[in-house]
Amino acid sequence: MKQSVLIFVLAALSCLAYGRGDINYEHKAIQKTLEKSLSLVNPQLSELVLPANYATGFEGKFFNVACDNTDADIKYMYIGRVNSCRAGGCSMPSALSQGGESEYFDYLMVFNAKGEVIMVKVFNYQATHGHEVTAKGWLKQFIGYNTSENELEVGKNIDSISGATISVNGITQDISDKTQIINKYLGQS
Repeated sequence: MKQSVLIFVLAALSCLAYGRGDINYEHKAIQKTLEKSLSLVNPQLSELVLPANYATGFEGKFFNVACDNTDADIKYMYIGRVNSCRAGGCSMPSALSQGGESEYFDYLMVFNAKGEVIMVKVFNYQATHGHEVTAKGWLKQFIGYNTSENELEVGKNIDSISGATISVNGITQDISDKTQIINKYLGQS
């Protein structure tokens, strides 16, 4: 009896340990990206408070970006999470948007003062497959995107990736949605 209770408790603790947890907005890759990849001197993030009707029900935050570089064109950042499938695929892809069981990855997106995407980087990939979406070359296709351009569409103006369909569609939709939000905030759309 004691042994079965112990096994149950260990199994429950394992499930909790495997849990998703919160997004780490202070992840060392974020600071490294700001300083090294974007050449910002003394970058500082402050949370951008959006009106309640702009953004509800998503995992992530928008930030103002300040730095000592007076010539830096980087003004805003979004740090968020995209759901992906567990190993073995998704039995119901719609379950991802309804809070079904999924793996995830965290990413950041940087905007200029006009609300155009300057950079996208996946910094915490916790899914077991579909990691091709972390490739710099693939993520470059989002640079320059803003809501005045054509809508992002996988297979049309965004390259699809075999074996990473859910991840590709998830990040593409999230980039589109969050770019619309920042542009609405800036009065661009």
